[in-house]
Amino acid sequence: MKPLSPETLAFIRAHRSDNMRTLALQAPKYPKVDMPEALIQIAGRQIAEKKIPSWAEREDIRYPQHLSMEQCSSEVTARYKASLAEGESFADLTGGFGVDCAFIASRFRRADYVERQETLCELAAHNFALLGLDQIKVHHADGITYLQHMNPVDCLYLDPARRNNQGGKTVAISDCEPDVSRLESLLAEKGKMVMVKLSPMLDVALAIQTLRFVSQVHIVAVNNECKELIILLKKEDKDTDNIAGKEIVIHCEQAVNNLLTTPFIFTLSEEKNAVCEYACHVGKYLYEPGASLLKAGAYRLLGSRYNVKKLHPNSHLYTSDTLVDFPGRSFQVESVSGFGKKELKTFLQGMEKANLTVRNFPSSVAELRKKLKLKEGGNTYLFATTLKGEEKVLIKCTKASVTPALPLSL
Repeated sequence: MKPLSPETLAFIRAHRSDNMRTLALQAPKYPKVDMPEALIQIAGRQIAEKKIPSWAEREDIRYPQHLSMEQCSSEVTARYKASLAEGESFADLTGGFGVDCAFIASRFRRADYVERQETLCELAAHNFALLGLDQIKVHHADGITYLQHMNPVDCLYLDPARRNNQGGKTVAISDCEPDVSRLESLLAEKGKMVMVKLSPMLDVALAIQTLRFVSQVHIVAVNNECKELIILLKKEDKDTDNIAGKEIVIHCEQAVNNLLTTPFIFTLSEEKNAVCEYACHVGKYLYEPGASLLKAGAYRLLGSRYNVKKLHPNSHLYTSDTLVDFPGRSFQVESVSGFGKKELKTFLQGMEKANLTVRNFPSSVAELRKKLKLKEGGNTYLFATTLKGEEKVLIKCTKASVTPALPLSL
């Protein structure tokens, strides 16, 4: 890897927070600066400040092109994955920028990083050395070829590429590179545990049906946005038919400001057998499940575990007259309105803006906002939804003050 000149390093330090387009236009002023590389490093560090804060604190970390920074895991999700495994040996077959490898490898005595792009290998070797991760050996190789000849390890990790030849994003397991469903038997032979990061857009039930050796599913949301779907594969589970209702444990994890809150853990049979009560009316409090729970589909179980009632089988909103520490957003209900003209006029009187959400409702947020003539923002929250008796309503709320569960640091 080409070392950076003193002039380039000084430029990076002096302009680390500057606007990238402005800097690019100033290139002729700095003939001794490797401007293309400087811009890559400044852009990378700016992303890392939010995404990988502990790395951003190190001036000597080197960053890749924008696409690799965009695709790499955040520090909070990498730390979470690291908490799932430990042992003697680990191998990352899709190394990339190396964030996941660095954090997971810290839990193992020896580790292998495998990556097809030579530039990323050079960056990884440089950064791993700086981070004191001497147990990681870097391999410039194809991950599948390496898999075929490698010795078995305690944990294998893959983050398949989720882009097609045209650069568009893919979701299905079979459309990713490599296709884990085709490699599953070999992966299970080479790893006592196999950890696979899949698209957060992939349907959980479909993933379980597609892969034979699934033992656990982990869904990680960061600041209420679903970021990662992590599947753990173990060969000893091969004799159980997933489709027939195998007891797969699903972990719903929610990170807020880089700290994990208490997880919601359940099995498919628990969700299937849960008794869910439906509300006859909207109570004093309204609850919206966090993104990871909505992704997992723990709709019935939420009601029974937290003693709240669901508004409608398809609305995925819950209510109660006593405030509970719910895994999601909690609101205090101020009023409820139907969509009659007079009723709606009274309900909206004096309201100029609100945060609008639709759940099981025929109009989109944009369509409804235009109809109600409301701007976005403020401290008022409106939920447009459908009640048990199929009535369409607007629920006006403010955020409820609830004592949260203690965060879990990694």
